[in-house]
Amino acid sequence: MKAQVNKFENSTLLNEAFSQEIADKLQAGINQNGSASLLVSGGNTPKPMFLMLSNKDIEWNKVNIALVDDRWVDLTDPASNEAMVNEALLINKASAANFIGMKTEHDNAFDAESAVSDKFKEVKRPFDVVILGMGEDGHTASIFPCCAQLEEALTTNKDIMATEPTTAPHQRMTFTKTALLNSKQLYLHLVGESKEAVLLDVAAGSDEKQAPIRAFLNQSNVPMSVMLATTK
Repeated sequence: MKAQVNKFENSTLLNEAFSQEIADKLQAGINQNGSASLLVSGGNTPKPMFLMLSNKDIEWNKVNIALVDDRWVDLTDPASNEAMVNEALLINKASAANFIGMKTEHDNAFDAESAVSDKFKEVKRPFDVVILGMGEDGHTASIFPCCAQLEEALTTNKDIMATEPTTAPHQRMTFTKTALLNSKQLYLHLVGESKEAVLLDVAAGSDEKQAPIRAFLNQSNVPMSVMLATTK
């Protein structure tokens, strides 16, 4: 594993350091290019960090925020990552940021790939900050080892594609490996002893199809830091 691991005593200490580091990198991007981009992951892990980040004093009106992936559900569905970001991150000072969601009016995610891709064409590359999560199966974003779209998600030059895991509910829309690696800084945000155990297992192997997160941990083209706390 080529990524740098930063281990914290608890998630509060992690969130304090992580939120400040993200804010600093976003402001640096704004200073350099006039705008900055932040791609985030869903789930419960980032919520407390998002709250701290939302209060940082940076030029949020010059920040574009998007998700690395989302479940293909309505925003009223509790499974919607976009709904979570609206509630946990796009508040306080960060309410001034420009959020670009994935969900469209299409019933089927696979029919929406082109429309979703068009939404992100104006967002500058490379992305300033990309925050990934990791499932117990080693998946990241919505690139699952179980899905029929796995190989394409790891090899395509497309930025956006739909996937449908067999071990988790809902169709998904996700940025691909190629798109996520078009960034200045990658992070993997983990909390809990079980996630540390998965990380150690992942670090011991190299098969990206078995654990797609390895595609990011084992590369050296983009700086990657693991932000880990074993306790909440």
